[in-house]
Amino acid sequence: MILAVAGGKGGVGKTTLAYNVAAALDAVVVDADLGMADLPGGRGPNLHDVLAGRADPTEVVRAGPVDIVPCGRTLAGARACDLSALSDATAAIERDHGTVVLDCPAGRRADAGVPLAVADACLLVVSPRAFALADAVRTRELARELDAGLVGCAVNRVTEEPPTEAVADALEAPAAAVPADPRVGRSVAAERPVVDAAPDSDAARAIKELAGRVPR
Repeated sequence: MILAVAGGKGGVGKTTLAYNVAAALDAVVVDADLGMADLPGGRGPNLHDVLAGRADPTEVVRAGPVDIVPCGRTLAGARACDLSALSDATAAIERDHGTVVLDCPAGRRADAGVPLAVADACLLVVSPRAFALADAVRTRELARELDAGLVGCAVNRVTEEPPTEAVADALEAPAAAVPADPRVGRSVAAERPVVDAAPDSDAARAIKELAGRVPR
C-alpha cells in the first residue's frame, strides 16, 4: 500500500500528519517534497540521489522510531531529479518494507501530482478555516483524476468545535479532527510520534482513526 498525504495549501501540518500516520501504520514515510523537504535528513544518500540515478531506493531508508526516506535540500539536487523514477523507487521501498506514506508537495505545484499518481490511496490534510477548504477540494479532484482514492481527511490543529461534517460533505470522505497538541508539533523534529509519546491523547486517537481507514 502506498498512501499519499496531501494538502490543499502549505502550512496545514501535512508533513507532521504524514509522519505520525506512518508511525501508526508502522510504515516508511518518504519526503516527496523535492523542493522544500521537511522531514529529518541526515548524512548519506537521499531521495534526490535516487531520482537522479545515483542511489538504490532501499539504500536511503533511514531507520528510526519512524523509518524515513529523507529528501535533499538543494535546488541543484531537485533539478537533477527524474520525476518519472518516483514510481519505481516507491515500489521498491514498498516491496522491502510494506506500507509507504508519501509526504506530498503542498498545493498545486507542477510536481504535486506525481506522488498522487504513484499512490494507491490519498489522505487529505485540511485547515479548520473555511477559506482553506476550496484548495482541498481542488486537490481532491486532482487525486481523483490520478486514481488515488480518498480514504479520509484530517481537519488539523483544531482548537474549537471543528466543522468536521461540512468538511466531510465537501470532500465526500470521512473526516477526523486532530486537536492542536504541542506534542504533535514537536514530533517530527524530536522524532517521537505522538502515538508513542502520548498514546492515550486525543491527538493520538485521531491519528489512529485516520490510519485505520487505510486499506492494508
